[in-house]
Amino acid sequence: MTLFSTILVVCGNVNFTNLSRYSELNEKTYRRHFRADFGFTPFNVELVKLTGEREQALLLVMDCSFIAKSGKATEGLDWYWNGCASRAEKGLEMSLVGVVDVETETAYALSAQQTLAQSEIPKGITRMGQYLYHLDAVRPHLPAQVRYVAVDGAYAKATFVRGAVDAQLDVISKLRLDANLRYLYTGEQKKRGRPRKYDGKVTFTDLSRFTAFEAVQPNVDLYTQRVWHVSLKREIRVVYLIDRRSSHRVGTCLLFSTDVDQDPQQIVRFYKLRFQIEFLFRDAKQFAGLEDCQARDLVKTEFHFNASLTALNLAKVQAQQQQSGQERVPFSMASAKRRALNQHLLDRFIATLDLEPTSIKSHPNYSTLCNYGIIAA
Repeated sequence: MTLFSTILVVCGNVNFTNLSRYSELNEKTYRRHFRADFGFTPFNVELVKLTGEREQALLLVMDCSFIAKSGKATEGLDWYWNGCASRAEKGLEMSLVGVVDVETETAYALSAQQTLAQSEIPKGITRMGQYLYHLDAVRPHLPAQVRYVAVDGAYAKATFVRGAVDAQLDVISKLRLDANLRYLYTGEQKKRGRPRKYDGKVTFTDLSRFTAFEAVQPNVDLYTQRVWHVSLKREIRVVYLIDRRSSHRVGTCLLFSTDVDQDPQQIVRFYKLRFQIEFLFRDAKQFAGLEDCQARDLVKTEFHFNASLTALNLAKVQAQQQQSGQERVPFSMASAKRRALNQHLLDRFIATLDLEPTSIKSHPNYSTLCNYGIIAA
């Protein structure tokens, strides 16, 4: 409780030194306890339950984020893709598994895992294998009603898709426009010989064999078909989107789902919800010190990643509970952190000046002081 609450009130970097300045614990205490084992995944699952979100409305999401880090003794240091710089850079990488509530479009982190450098893992294990191991570790903690996992196009590999399906999860992701797809043969079979399975290669210059659906947005056309993916070695449902909203260029996008009976419009909606995980990365880096860890060994850095994201979850849960019975206000981590700091300073004033806490906290202007400086809704 001390750690999570202190992360929300710290001004500046969330490192061991700064954590000790805003709490009663010594810096060495934080260094020592960051090596302790804590069940972040079941803890975060219980936090999501406190929000009252229906289990049937939860979408599993997964993605990686580049963490800037240096030092010759830092474990896991390797070259990883940095999306902000659009190039590979030397640092750390964090894999994150979370859930998004489909109705409120709010994302919650469940588990963070640091990616190991290629020189630190046994031969034959790839980074995609590490991501799949992370997903398998989180799956037992999830309700059985969680059925879909939405991931970036980088996860559209046979190894990951096969492993996710084996874990009773259907994958929603993105494909390259030159993906090797084939139509499924549905005609009459010959009486002798091997049954015909395919009926030609899929080309998106001719959409006559695709089914047109109602536009998801004005000037955005949707076409769908059940096809065979050669690399994934399985039947999938593809959704081809044509964006004509711009007068200068026509945009295209190819999505897919391993659930061949899934509604195409739902595939598009779930893939768009995948981007909510980017807000977890943004808020955790800007306000919860995701990139500020002083430690160099893998156990401490992974603990730090999970602690930062769990503090973000706690702020979301607290903000949601304060809005119960009221009109829903968009969540702002900047406001949540400002409010936590104001309450922390008021408590310090009360304790240091030997003031009466009951009369102060019951005063009608106490909440005004707590909300001083927050972003107006």
